[in-house]
Amino acid sequence: MRRLCATMTTTDAITELQRRLADGLATIDPHHRLLGRPVTYRVIDGQMLEITYRDVAGIADAEVNGVKRIIGRDCSCSVSPQTAEQISVRFVVPLR
Repeated sequence: MRRLCATMTTTDAITELQRRLADGLATIDPHHRLLGRPVTYRVIDGQMLEITYRDVAGIADAEVNGVKRIIGRDCSCSVSPQTAEQISVRFVVPLR
């Protein structure tokens, strides 16, 4: 598995991560809780990448751990209510 590293540009690192997530979500997300949901990517201070999935009905620990395996780096995850029926799932990944 290719890791995000300092020799890659930020754009290259984000593109690689997006590709890995697109390929891997189909495998680890059989209920399509994240796959196909609106997702945003935001670079924070040039050092962190925030990935936010919106309009998620629910998520299991196994799915969170699967995303962390796909990302392949230490990352944090938070789940926040969005509406009474929907949540936002946010991963923060170091780029360097």
